[in-house]
Amino acid sequence: MKKFHRAVTIVAASTLLLAAAACSGDSDDAPAGTDDVSTTAPADGSTGSGELTELTVWAWEPTLTAVVEQFEKDNPDISINLENAGGAADTYTKLDNAIAAGSGAPDIAQIEYYAVAQYAIPGRLADLTEFGAADLADTYTPGTWNSVTLANSGKIYGLPVDSGPMALFYNKATFDQAGVTAPPTTWDEFYEAAKAIRALGDNYYITSDNGDAGMATSMMWLAGATPFQIGDNTVTIDLGQEGVLTFAEFWQKLISEDLINTQISGWSDDWFRALGDGTLASLVTGAWMPANLIGSSPDASGDFRVAAAPVPVAGQKANAENGGSSIAMLASSEKQEAAYRFLEYVSAGDGIQIRVDGGNFPATTADLNNPDFLAYTDEYFGGQAYNEVLAQAAADVLPGWSYLPFQVYANSIFGDKVGPVYEGNGTLADAYASWQTDLVAYGNENGFNVNQ
Repeated sequence: MKKFHRAVTIVAASTLLLAAAACSGDSDDAPAGTDDVSTTAPADGSTGSGELTELTVWAWEPTLTAVVEQFEKDNPDISINLENAGGAADTYTKLDNAIAAGSGAPDIAQIEYYAVAQYAIPGRLADLTEFGAADLADTYTPGTWNSVTLANSGKIYGLPVDSGPMALFYNKATFDQAGVTAPPTTWDEFYEAAKAIRALGDNYYITSDNGDAGMATSMMWLAGATPFQIGDNTVTIDLGQEGVLTFAEFWQKLISEDLINTQISGWSDDWFRALGDGTLASLVTGAWMPANLIGSSPDASGDFRVAAAPVPVAGQKANAENGGSSIAMLASSEKQEAAYRFLEYVSAGDGIQIRVDGGNFPATTADLNNPDFLAYTDEYFGGQAYNEVLAQAAADVLPGWSYLPFQVYANSIFGDKVGPVYEGNGTLADAYASWQTDLVAYGNENGFNVNQ
């Protein structure tokens, strides 16, 4: 019988905390660029009969330490050198520098879903289809599998490590105080709930946001938009799509009517304090959030509940991913067979249970459907079996989403574009149009055929 501990989401949450830094407006992440990297490295995973193969892995997820220990016991012919470069942003910077230098890159690296295309398209990641990775497609939720597969080629450039289907985490005590007796299921209901909660007092808001790129793109995805498309030699950016503008109009209304807190910074002490005292009544975010609330907003214990993320239209079955990571093989690795053995162990083998027991929110459908996982409760959430909600959230993720091959850069300038809107100047629709103009120019300047 599989076991599940209270920390069932803490590691994926840690991953996203680091991802948030990588997505901020002052990110130092450099774009992966378009320089060609050879993909003809030997695939032989051994160094000779009876010899030990050493693999270098760059990753920040804490559960991988225990996975490595067990993998080495199960695979005594392979030794893993696991290095934490300091999180997502630092890992990408170090990786870019090693690639530019032509030496020093690892065999394997943890790559966030939004950054996979940025490293895959210029040939920096190995195509895993030749190792049989396509046979694992049904192992994972659609959203995570889509994130490691390039739509235009069907090639696979990583295996999912965790997932972040969005859900509504809400303070039932505050909602009840405002007369909101049921969690909002649509954006219109969310708007009405926001007005009721705002009426409780100066400090009360239904949620907060001051220009987070990851949240915005996830909400566009949930609204059915596919603004970024990758072709054989082309990139298409269309931030004028209906789904993008539907979200922009909805969120603009909340900003303009002072119904969301635009001053408080996510992941700050003030943010967690507001979540703890109920003045910040909810947030729509990834399934990795529970352990963050439990650990950092303890005063709200017993008050929080989890519901499906509200959708634009009543009755829709729609959702999106918010965060999460893959584990990928560098094309330059000369030990690819051994490297793939480790990837498969981590993502589709015995490593899964080690990670889940350590706090990882799984990307694998078997674990998401496990009865023990679904029945898990915590008094912080009033004894609710909230994993049932989160598992369904994963199943409802819409297919077809793609990130840009320079998404790290795109996210880094997002705050500059939308910042004035959160200060009361301009509209999100106009800010998104300006974002598109800059992204098109950047892509073309860096060797991509964008909107041509």
